Order: sequence, then structure tokens, then C-alpha cells
Amino acid sequence: MDGSPNVRDGKYRSALDFLYGRIDYERTARGVPSGSQLNLDGMRQLLRTLGDPQDSLRVIHIAGTKGKGSTAAMIASALTGAGYQTGLYTSPHLERLEERISIDGVDCTPAELVELVDAVRGAVAELDQQAQDAQEPGSPTFFEITTAMAMLHFARRDVDAAVLEVGLGGRLDSTNICRPVVTVITSISFDHVQQLGYTLAEIAREKAGIVKPNIPLICGVTEDEPLHAIQQVVAQRNAPIHRLGEDFEFQYTAPPRSSLAGFGGSLDYRDSLSGAQTQLDGVSVGMLGAHQATNAAIAIATLHRLRADGWEIPESAIRRGIAMARCPARIELVSRDPLVVLDTAHNLASIDALLSVLDESFGNDRRILIFAATRDKDVSGMLRHLLPQFEAVILTRYLDNPRGVAPERLVELVEKLRNELSHIPKLWVCDSPVAAWRKCQSIAVPEHLICVTGSFFLAAEMRSLIATRHPLRVS
Repeated sequence: MDGSPNVRDGKYRSALDFLYGRIDYERTARGVPSGSQLNLDGMRQLLRTLGDPQDSLRVIHIAGTKGKGSTAAMIASALTGAGYQTGLYTSPHLERLEERISIDGVDCTPAELVELVDAVRGAVAELDQQAQDAQEPGSPTFFEITTAMAMLHFARRDVDAAVLEVGLGGRLDSTNICRPVVTVITSISFDHVQQLGYTLAEIAREKAGIVKPNIPLICGVTEDEPLHAIQQVVAQRNAPIHRLGEDFEFQYTAPPRSSLAGFGGSLDYRDSLSGAQTQLDGVSVGMLGAHQATNAAIAIATLHRLRADGWEIPESAIRRGIAMARCPARIELVSRDPLVVLDTAHNLASIDALLSVLDESFGNDRRILIFAATRDKDVSGMLRHLLPQFEAVILTRYLDNPRGVAPERLVELVEKLRNELSHIPKLWVCDSPVAAWRKCQSIAVPEHLICVTGSFFLAAEMRSLIATRHPLRVS
């Protein structure tokens, strides 16, 4: 025994209590406040008090409505494979807070988490006192503190690269206190409209807030309205831009349905980022879906831009990194007999990507859906797309967050869609993920594909439930 804390130790529990005792917009009933209520002053103060650890980091900064977590994982995986010690910061986490902060694919340990909390406690207390004395808001939030902890951890370990995933938006996100060597915007679609804007152009401008003067941007956005908004920001900041469909492109080949190995298909990639034509054919993608091939192309373009800037990243490391990268609960096959697919989709774009993968990679005619959602999402829109694709639907709610929509409200939304849709599946209503899973046990047969989706928080609660405590038994 080395005395390192584990999940049952008092120091570890105290560290978690300290963090979860802060304002956490991921878990407040009202969600994230509007942009006018947010600013980066508190984050700047917190990092300044900690010695500005972010200034020593070479950051790859990634924003986007969807795809940013997967793209971040692919880039980090390839950089590690190329021999660079690589930090990766993502959010939210599924089961353990330490998942947010990793180096070379290894999560921060409980002992390291305790050390990091101890390192920031004094700075947080100082800022709390300043806010109290001024009788103004300004105490560091949960996300600000965990972001500062990640930057401090990476600086202490002297990583060669730090891949930072934006939490929400970009311009006012806590991660936007960094000096990136390259920025990335994966996609733009409707989500968090109360905070980011009600048009794609408004959302794009918020996400383009990560663009820095003279720092290259890898852009996966191809739709005219958001792309034009991004290009305006890029022009104002004199930042080079490399666009999907213009400076790099790819062709995707789906995996055969019979494989069901949990792996994606492959892509043939082309770019002209270095002035000359570069190509990689037959790049295996470790995650399912055509959208993951898009994310892979964006990741490769980012890595090629780094290579053009002098980073030594061999093709073999890129291929291995794309093939080996994983993001739990992103169209994750968590059971094969019967098939159970778990996904965090929570907006229309990600729901459509999920349904496309179910058709492309599985094709089962008999499907059961377990669904829960968050209040500030387009729940009716998601149900409109999902319901016709399933034989049976179990409506529930996650428990570890107050933002969940009550199952009774979900039923009301389904009823409003009844006259609009040609098919409404058989419905069950359950008050918890455990009850939903038990109901699924009672109605599923071996021919069924079971899909769990609608919210990151539902995926988090169902994943451990399915994997460990309540294995599915079908007749």
C-alpha cells in the first residue's frame, strides 16, 4: 500500500465534495446562463493566481456542436502514438470525474485529483473572498475549477501537447484562456440556442470565438450560413483557414453489417495543406458511422497542419491513432446478445447521425428505444425523428441531475405528435433507468436491437447499469 487515495478514502471524498459543491451549470435545473451573464474574467483571475499554467502549453483547441470529443480523442491518440506526451481534457464525464483529465490515454488518478484540488483550494478561496467583499458574483464555478486543474496537471507533467475540448460555445468557454498552436471547429448545428443564438450564423460566431490571430483553423463546417460567419471572424483575425471540401476531403466506406466488431469503416483522405497533394487511403476508423469518418478527416487535417509546422507525426501514428481512438457512449456497442447501442445524442443532428448508423451498420427491423431528455433541448424534434424507427419505446428520466424532463411530459410530447406521424410505437413509462432496464428485460427478444439515447446523463447512468448490475436476459 502506498497511501494513495482511492474512491473510499476521506481525502478523495473531500476533494469531490469541494468540486461538486461549486456552481455546476451541467447539473443546475436552469442550465447554463445566457452569454450576457458569462465572461472570462474569473477564469483569468483563477489561472493568474495559479501562475498561468496554460501559458506553457502547446494547445490544440477544439469546438463544434457535435464531433469535438471524438475528434479530440483521435488527435490525442495519434499524437501519443507519435511519441508526444499528450494531455486530453474533455467534458462532461460518464462515470468518474477523473475521465475528464488524461495523459496518453490514462485518466488522472484519485491521488492526482486530490493533489490538484489541494493546489487550487487557496486560489478559489481568495477569489470567493474577493467576490464576497465586492458583493458581486464571481466565485469560480465547477467547470472553471476543473479546467484550471487540467491545465495545471498538464503543465506539472510538462506535456508536449494539450488537446482541449470546448465545454460549450467557444468565445466565453473557460478553455478559451489558452494559446493554441491550431484551432478546430468540427460542425455547426442547433444546440444550446438560449446561450449561443437562434441562427446557425450566431452559433458559428460564438464557436469561432476560439480563433486566434495568425493561428490556423481547421474547419469541418460546409454549410453556407455558418461557414460565412466563421470566415468573417477568420478574416478579422488574419487566421489561415483550411476547409473541409476545399483544402481537404475524404471518401467513406462503411463496414459490412456482418462484422459487428464495434469498429467503423474506412476512408480515403486527400489534402493540399502543405501546398502539395497528400493522400492516405484505407484509413481504418475506430468508431461507427459516416459522421465519425468526417471527424477522422478533420483530425487528420489537424495533424497534417501540425506536421507542416514542424511536428514529427508519421503516417503510421496517424493511422493507428484514428483506428484506436474511442469515445465511450458515442454509438457504443455495449452488448452483442442482444445488440445494445448506447449513445449520447441530444440534438437533431446527432439523433440523425445515430439513426443513420443503426440503418447502415445494423439494419435490425425490430428495435426498442430507451429515451430520456434534458429540458433545454428540442425534445419534440428528437422524438419526431426517433419514434417511427422503433417498435417499442420506454420513456424514462435520469436521476443524477435535476434538468431531466419528467416521463409524463415526454408522453405529452408523444401524444402531440400522434396525428403528425404515420407510426407511433408502443409506449411504456418508467420513473428511473433501473425501472426502464427491467421493463426492457421483460419485453426484449433475441431479435431486438436496443438503443439508449437522448441525453449524456442518461447514457452515463445506463452504461454502468447495463455493464455491471443488471445484465439483460432475453427469452
